Amino acid sequence: MTVDALERLQRIEAEVRRVGRVRVVELAVALDVSEMTIRRDLDMLAEQGAVRRIRGGAVRTGPQPFAERFSRQVRAKDRIAAKLAGLVGDGGAIGIDASTTLLRLASQLDGGGAGVGAGVGVADLTVVTNGPDTFAALQGQPGVTALLTGGRLDARTGSLVGPLATRSAQGLLLRRLFVSAAGVHPDHGTSENTLEDAEVKLALAAAAGEVVVAVDASKLGQRAAARGLGPDRVALLVTELDPGDHRLDPYRSAWDLL
Repeated sequence: MTVDALERLQRIEAEVRRVGRVRVVELAVALDVSEMTIRRDLDMLAEQGAVRRIRGGAVRTGPQPFAERFSRQVRAKDRIAAKLAGLVGDGGAIGIDASTTLLRLASQLDGGGAGVGAGVGVADLTVVTNGPDTFAALQGQPGVTALLTGGRLDARTGSLVGPLATRSAQGLLLRRLFVSAAGVHPDHGTSENTLEDAEVKLALAAAAGEVVVAVDASKLGQRAAARGLGPDRVALLVTELDPGDHRLDPYRSAWDLL
């Protein structure tokens, strides 16, 4: 896929999220391409679960089931996890959210150095998560003590949410928190598809010395329904892109990039 094609897909997805519904004819005019090209783009976005196709266009989708999200942007998420590996460190406690992006990082933590792929060697590390799948991936890994926040399972996102989850987070002291987001905007910070998910991440962030946001490039410039972390709470933004990529230019003044 060319850079122009990727940027066009991102613009289409952003427009669907912004207005809720798009038409093939209008997109073709706005992006100066053929209607056939737009139809192919919408079909591709629909296959990824980013939009739902309707006659003559597409509409916004709600929160995607965990299993569906896990299969999206696989190579990008693997690259992000590889970048995050060097930020984990030994000792103390870190937080990892319930996202499919951070599940890949959790699967690589291995005090014995024999985890998935190359493995990330750690020692005396406590990992707190509100993701049951992430918690399961951490079981039996040497050097890692896994803690689950508790709470109500949101089947839409695969995360534990609600008062119990947020109350558990308030009792923690985390060295670093790793979170993903439904959208990341340079002016508004992160956002989520549900208020419940945003509340838990805010509670975890309040307990963390540093917050690392990890998202694939399709989330850049996006805004979802629920406000998450403000720009001042994000220390580092990690994507699959090279830090010098022009798509990261709007974020350089506020955050470190990796």
